[in-house]
Amino acid sequence: MPILTDISQAIALVVGASQGIGLGFVQQLLDDPTVTKLYATYRNPETAKDLLALSQWQGERLVLLKMDVTDEAQIEAAIQHIKQTDGKLHVAIYCVGLLHDGDFQPEKSLRSLNKDQLLRYFEVNAIGAGLLAKHLMGILRHKEPSTFAAVSAKVGSIGDNRLGGWYGYRASKAALNMLMKTTALEYERRCPNTRVVMLHPGTTDTQLSEPFQRNVPPEKLFPVERTVRQLLDILSQLKPGETGKFFSWDGTELPW
Repeated sequence: MPILTDISQAIALVVGASQGIGLGFVQQLLDDPTVTKLYATYRNPETAKDLLALSQWQGERLVLLKMDVTDEAQIEAAIQHIKQTDGKLHVAIYCVGLLHDGDFQPEKSLRSLNKDQLLRYFEVNAIGAGLLAKHLMGILRHKEPSTFAAVSAKVGSIGDNRLGGWYGYRASKAALNMLMKTTALEYERRCPNTRVVMLHPGTTDTQLSEPFQRNVPPEKLFPVERTVRQLLDILSQLKPGETGKFFSWDGTELPW
């Protein structure tokens, strides 16, 4: 099913497309004939080898942009490139996420809290999406329907938090949800044809979740292809004006 059922020629952007869910979005959006142009961002060529290889045989339909979401100048430059080349965008998906990296691990208790680690969580998981929303508005503001989605996480739901732990990751995803919810309200006034949503992908078999998969039942550990298909199904079924919502992978709304 086309991601935007009322658009025959869509221009899309996937931010954080190097691997995992982001790369999965790129692969499935390229299979959508209504997506005539796809921009995909990556930060490090060393971790984007599959994406770089994919671009070799896609021609001008797939355009790769180097972007570090912690650098606003790089975000602005990428969006300016899209604006100058195509003038508008129909789909933007923020897939950047940080849970662990070497010695950087989710905190199990308060005694593990570290200022620098907390700042890093917020910078990658939340602030980057807010800055992206700031610069996207100009190319999402047009007469055709458009969608801005961010991959969030159920552990960012304050109402659903019954286990504790993972302070920085939980708090940064909650911050992402608030930034996107607030963006949705402003976009309703200034960019009224854009729907803004947050998506919980479920536990997906990626590098991000790999160290924490041991206690996940097999039926609840999704391959990337399934996760992306489920999230695209949600986006394709959004109704006009359905914005500022937090959806789980099965289409149900999650509490804040």
